[in-house]
Amino acid sequence: MDSLIQTSIENGIGAISLDNYKKRNSLSIDLVGQVLAAFEDMQKAKVRVVILRQAGANPVWSAGHAIDELPVANEEPLPYFDPLEKLLRTIRKFPAPVIAMIHGSVWGGALDVVMNCDMVIGDETAAFAITPAKLGLPYNASGIQHFLKRLPVNVVNELFFTGMPMNSERALRFSIVNEIVPAEHLEQFTNDLAKLIASRSSQSIAAFKEQSRIILSSGAISPEVFEYIEEIRRQVYHGTDYNEGVKAFMEKRTPNFN
Repeated sequence: MDSLIQTSIENGIGAISLDNYKKRNSLSIDLVGQVLAAFEDMQKAKVRVVILRQAGANPVWSAGHAIDELPVANEEPLPYFDPLEKLLRTIRKFPAPVIAMIHGSVWGGALDVVMNCDMVIGDETAAFAITPAKLGLPYNASGIQHFLKRLPVNVVNELFFTGMPMNSERALRFSIVNEIVPAEHLEQFTNDLAKLIASRSSQSIAAFKEQSRIILSSGAISPEVFEYIEEIRRQVYHGTDYNEGVKAFMEKRTPNFN
């Protein structure tokens, strides 16, 4: 299998760089599998920080979930063991901080990846969009929860209702990113931040991160509510819009939603 990412470890700092720009770094099964393996290697190496980035300085950081790998209508599009879902859980549970370094636009499921990182540093080219409404896709409850925990509900509504990208200035205002720095300083700024974190107590940071993860995920819903949420989603991925949205994307045309 061709390598779709680049990795490095230096002075306790790991870097995972998406490197399949001919596919706009879409989160395919193969690419995500390589990222997951890289996180496993970095945990074994006991890195103190991981930087998640793209390999170049291309206008798209990632196009999101590989659309051609989404199941056809009448099947759950984002099941628990979908590779993207595994990646989100891996980032949240990784014992060291994960910093997303963003140059370019972030689309769809890739924004969920970024939102699950511990910190986000971007430049003026950074833009962020979540696009299930363009595909007729019923986003899963855990994914929606990631956004509602980070952003005001009206901002989440805007992102999900429109599917349009939010620019770097607004992303900073709503704390999608920690900092926006000039593109020519992005790599140096992010590396300096990683070095600072790596100089701190890794045990203290790991304990804080795990406690924070548990506290943030401690809000429980009843089995009845969970079943109701799943039924809402099931009606959509058994409906006409999801099938039409994916088909239109593959045919490179505007979907005709009823």
